[in-house]
Order: sequence, then C-alpha cells, then structure tokens
Amino acid sequence: MTEYSREPCPFRIIEDCGGAFAMGALGGGAFQAIKGFRNAPAGLKYRFSGGLAAVRARSGQVGGSFAVWGATFSAIDCTLVYCRRKEDPWNAIISGAATGGILAARTGLTSMLSSALVGGILLALIEGVGIAVAHYSADSYRQVSPVERQEIYKQQHLQQQQGFSPFGADYDEVSPPAL
Repeated sequence: MTEYSREPCPFRIIEDCGGAFAMGALGGGAFQAIKGFRNAPAGLKYRFSGGLAAVRARSGQVGGSFAVWGATFSAIDCTLVYCRRKEDPWNAIISGAATGGILAARTGLTSMLSSALVGGILLALIEGVGIAVAHYSADSYRQVSPVERQEIYKQQHLQQQQGFSPFGADYDEVSPPAL
C-alpha cells in the first residue's frame, strides 16, 4: 500500500517532526491551560493568569517530546522502507515498537521491552483500524458500470410504480380510539 500524498523519505522525517511538535504543543497547551486554571488561586483573574503561565511553561516541552517521538518514528520507518523495499503496515508497526523501546532505553530493559510492546500494539491497532476503514469505504468509491446503473434504475423505477417505500411499509392513518 503506497501513500502518494506523503513526502519522500528524507523530507518525511522533518515533516513528521514538525507536525508532531505542533500537535504536542497545541494539545499540551490546552491540557496545561486547564491544569493551570484549576490549580490557580481563587478568582477569575488569577485562574486565567495561572492557566497562561502553565501554557508558557510546559507546552513547548510537551511539543518537544512529541517531536522527538515523531522524528524517531519517521527515521525508523524510512529506514525500514529502504531496507525492505516496500511500504506496508508492518513498517509502521515495527517502527512504533522500536520507537517505544528506544525512547525508554534509559529506564532499563524491562521498561524498554514493555514500552516497545505497547508501541507495537498501539500502532498495530491504528494500522488495523485504517485498513478496516479503507476496506469498508472502498465500496462507496467503486465505479458503477453502465449496465449496473441501468439495472439499479430499473429496480428503483419498478419500486416506485408498485408503491414500495424503501423506508418501511406505508400504513394507513387510523383515528385514535375514543375514550
């Protein structure tokens, strides 16, 4: 499955790093604003300034963490595309597992293995959902041949002539029983 909408591999790393930073900075900024608002002293002025201070202090760090994850993931993904000579969901799954393991390497072997397992499972779920959505939505993009279109038109025309409603049976109005 080739993705034509993405940049080629050397530039993909930079694009994914920047996108991950933006996503982490915006999401982390929203989370930190809520956290700072809740932890600030009473009073609306203090709460808003507390939320703004938390955003300034932490949203860049959260964005940076996301950027490191995105750059590591993309670098491993591009390496796998180069080595395996194909672009398929296995590259993303392996990249997720390797990224989780690499980023947890400083905390020990057990943590590294568990993070690699979680990263691989998460990416497998994401790829599986993407494949399922593509599979089930592919039928709506299938081209209809003129012969099939003519048959569909004939069936709809016959249903209209017979008084068939596609939304269920047509019921006659019945007056409510007298009390």
